[in-house]
Amino acid sequence: MAPGASPYPEIAALQISVGSRRWRWIALLLTFVPLSFVLVQYGKAPSAGMLAANAHAAAADTFEDRFPAPTFQQRFAETSENLAPRQPPAAARGRAAQAVPAPYRVASLAPTVLPHERPAREDLTMLVGLKSSAFPYLGNHPRTDEPFLNISKGERRGHRSYGGRVYWQDETYNDNRALMHVPEKFDARKPGVIVVFFHGNGATLERDVRDRQLVPKQISDSGVNAVLLAPQLAVDAADSSAGKFWQPGGLKRFVDESADHLARIYGDPRAAKSFANMPVIIVGYSGGFMPAAWSLDVGGLGHRVRGVFLLDAVYGELDKFASWIANNRTGFFVSAYTRSTRRHARELVAMLKEKEIAISEGMDGPLQPGSVVFLETPEGVTHRDYVTRAWTDHPLKDVLVKMAATPALTRVAASAPSPAGR
Repeated sequence: MAPGASPYPEIAALQISVGSRRWRWIALLLTFVPLSFVLVQYGKAPSAGMLAANAHAAAADTFEDRFPAPTFQQRFAETSENLAPRQPPAAARGRAAQAVPAPYRVASLAPTVLPHERPAREDLTMLVGLKSSAFPYLGNHPRTDEPFLNISKGERRGHRSYGGRVYWQDETYNDNRALMHVPEKFDARKPGVIVVFFHGNGATLERDVRDRQLVPKQISDSGVNAVLLAPQLAVDAADSSAGKFWQPGGLKRFVDESADHLARIYGDPRAAKSFANMPVIIVGYSGGFMPAAWSLDVGGLGHRVRGVFLLDAVYGELDKFASWIANNRTGFFVSAYTRSTRRHARELVAMLKEKEIAISEGMDGPLQPGSVVFLETPEGVTHRDYVTRAWTDHPLKDVLVKMAATPALTRVAASAPSPAGR
């Protein structure tokens, strides 16, 4: 044994080890006791993972490495996420409710509509494509029994009009849309009418029927419970061709197909049944006389047609108009004209007088079942502006108001077949 060596080396080693551990614990206590005071001050102790991360951080780590900035997605919700509003504690909500009395009913985002009520809305005007609209038309011309599209140039097909001009199908006879209008105050639960408007030559639905002639606006301004159907005929062309309205049942197919679309615009699909039985008023302006006359003759609506209103439109087909007037004494007929159609209008008056049908030359009172009115407008009234200025401003509005004064004209027709319009 070496001099000065401990006779119990194991005990000495144990004492050294115990001493080292004691000093190690003291060092740890000196490290964490101040840290605990800081954590108590801020009210929340860090997790064990955070302590470990701080204890083993490399000296080269930067602040940005250790505490990366949040990404855009972490800071802002995506469009598919819903941000729940912060709710106050229940006690605070109770105090607020007691402090501010609310004598009204708070509306939800999805308003509750009672079964007999409809949501408030405004006038709705839409262009809708229909298979039964006037064009495209691949049939024959009824006067010649030859194909309507009688001109070809390569793959293009067209029609030579009475004036000799050629109009091509892809430019003039290919628009199957109809202008539909449902006024804000229209109510499908009440008696009403469908106004079918046939525009004149050189017209489009948007530029002329809607914006220049104000047909939808006149219907709304009348206050009458009425909706509008206006098919596009030959697009911006000097042509009065009727297309599918030449065919038997053409008008009926057009009105029947429109019923579901009108119901959707109205906002209640159940209203389709009302539209499918609603009386119809046919209005023809200028070249619109052709589809108007053929719709009366073979359109298939029978006694559903309660009235006819021609705006400087008696250019021909006089026999069809005279036949409808004679065989439909429950409806009304009004023809206003300028010198452009004066000769044909007087011919039609003579045909009706031969049938001993009474003729009126004024629009002073309400229209009655069987009313037949011919109005010659004075010089200075132009054909181009006739839909908005005839014997009065906005003549369509005036006729509808005078029609509505007689409830029988808007009542749903009986199912008995009509001798005309088969």
